[in-house]
Amino acid sequence: MDNNSLFPSEQQRIEELRMLIRNYDYAYYVNAESLVTDREYDKLFEELQALETQFPQFQSPTSPTQRVGGEPIEGFEQIVHTVPMLSLGNTYSKAELVEFDRRVSQGLDGVQYSYVAELKFDGVAVSLQYTNGVLDYAATRGDGETGDIITHNIKTVREIPLEVSGSLKNFTVRGEAYMMNEDFLRLNAEREALGEKLYANPRNTTAGTLKQLDPKNVAKRPVKVVCYSLYTNDIRLEGHYQNLQLLHSMGFPTHTSTKECATIDDVYNFILHWEQHRSDLPFNIDGIVIKVNSIAHQDILGFVARSPRWAIAYKYEAEKVTTLLKEITFQVGRTGVVTPVAELEPVFLAGSTISRATLHNEDYIVERDIRIGDTVVIEKGGDVIPKVSSVVTEKRTDAQISFVFPTNCPCEQKTHLTRPEGEANYYCVSSDCRWQVVRKIQHFASRDAMNIEGLGEKIVEQLHSLGLLKTIADIYTLYNHRETLQTLDKWGEKKVENLFAGIEESKSRPFSKVLFAMGIRFVGEGAAKLLAKHFKTIEALEVATKEEIQSINEIGDRIAQSVVDFLQEQHNQHTIEQLKIAGLQFEEVALASDEALSQNFVGKTFVITGELSSYSRKEAEVEIEKRGGKMVSSVSKKTSYVIVGESPGSKAAKAAELQLPILSEQDFLQLLQQ
Repeated sequence: MDNNSLFPSEQQRIEELRMLIRNYDYAYYVNAESLVTDREYDKLFEELQALETQFPQFQSPTSPTQRVGGEPIEGFEQIVHTVPMLSLGNTYSKAELVEFDRRVSQGLDGVQYSYVAELKFDGVAVSLQYTNGVLDYAATRGDGETGDIITHNIKTVREIPLEVSGSLKNFTVRGEAYMMNEDFLRLNAEREALGEKLYANPRNTTAGTLKQLDPKNVAKRPVKVVCYSLYTNDIRLEGHYQNLQLLHSMGFPTHTSTKECATIDDVYNFILHWEQHRSDLPFNIDGIVIKVNSIAHQDILGFVARSPRWAIAYKYEAEKVTTLLKEITFQVGRTGVVTPVAELEPVFLAGSTISRATLHNEDYIVERDIRIGDTVVIEKGGDVIPKVSSVVTEKRTDAQISFVFPTNCPCEQKTHLTRPEGEANYYCVSSDCRWQVVRKIQHFASRDAMNIEGLGEKIVEQLHSLGLLKTIADIYTLYNHRETLQTLDKWGEKKVENLFAGIEESKSRPFSKVLFAMGIRFVGEGAAKLLAKHFKTIEALEVATKEEIQSINEIGDRIAQSVVDFLQEQHNQHTIEQLKIAGLQFEEVALASDEALSQNFVGKTFVITGELSSYSRKEAEVEIEKRGGKMVSSVSKKTSYVIVGESPGSKAAKAAELQLPILSEQDFLQLLQQ
């Protein structure tokens, strides 16, 4: 008897849940329709997860629960595209477009033909290969012949079906990964709040996201995909426009603006329409793609070099406007970076009113000879963030003088600004600079640092303006102001208690998190972990020399010097002492000496599935790391051991399938004693 027949109702329910969730995902992510409430969706998803855990034999790599997961990969494998990803020729005028049409007509020897015009999304080309109806792999364009496999990352994009139904089973879909402008701006707002460098534009951010080695990080980014071509040998394809309709019916995201055009004049009218309305779109386009519709006609026309003769891209110029530069002001980041900002006469550009634009740094201003009172050219192009690209010098008057970067910070302390050798930025070094204080506290409380619930950006600004938060250490004395907090507008006892609970919970963060949260210049999460692991205590780090810090692999001269400078500053030393008194962790979890490391653990990776009675998962991880091992969250061929506790999940089944060493809890306890 088939074992699956023992659980017919459970298996049927699993399949039913998968179908429902796929339908809801398609409606939400592709058609922008919400068919159920978030709560109803979450209940269905949790039910599916529970059933798949209870019945691992019904696990499937195409289940909606497998969208995000897995360990970071070590690097990207490469693959040769089954169909080369060719580049398109570009045109910028109607005359060039008409010449393209002449060549098509000549190549088809007078046969009647039509075109398809579609938006040219400003994103990153991707290729999706399906085998037997299941997503086999996804790849980047690369050099057109060979690309990087990014399957784990593409699986996080919910618009993309992991499997399809219907007669078409083996095919390749090409598409463009991109990011909505609103999502991009939100990402940058989060980075600005942390005092981090802003992303340049949605396209570059999308490209960088797809090359992340950890798919969990990709899942946090709002990447979308629109599909624009189909290749298969399973059936005979008639036309490109029909292919797009077929893709849409199969559940792939396509764009509704695509139009079939009888003549090149119809194409040009389409181009003009979207040139006028491109700013109405919630994403960036940089032109229109024109393709001969008939696949048979495409085959006749063929290719030249690495471009098809049957397709071309009409590229739009970057959108630009001129306006008056009224003033140059400055903003200060958490690390003290002073950034000049152009205050502009408000002007409408690419769908929004622009009144401010970054000027980056002194060199940017000097190179373009930007002066207050200038008529300047503002553009977005592929960038959502507006920038001053040039000056209309013909409108300049003799009264306008060259801009001189200030020597003092605009903060109340008027601290003398410094520009380190080899850097483009000026810095305010005052620990009392109001802007730095607010942004440092915001960074300290942020999700990636101390993750203090209830202490968001606006709350930090509010409490700082009231004088309740002057340093990060003041967070841990806020309980002294309970009555004041409860009387604030839109506050109350519950909100105050939630904030205090979040502050108290943050005291359990490990030393590496505290070190990162301190906001030491150039010290990101990775560097903080390396420093904490090497020096183990803040006291050891405080007395370390630059050379000792720099001796750590991956810690360079710039980071080492920044750490030394930070820890020698008296204000920072005082803050650290206050945080110690508050109960924060300034000591790394003690690891065993090299002599105590077990050969059963050194260099080995462990996965735990199910519940252990002797240890919590975190306690087991500590025991494994003490002995030189590493705990990971997913099973692969490289996993050394899988520890199986009570009520194991699908990882146990996968371990058996891969014939990996499986340990019971008792086996694990014995291994710890060896």
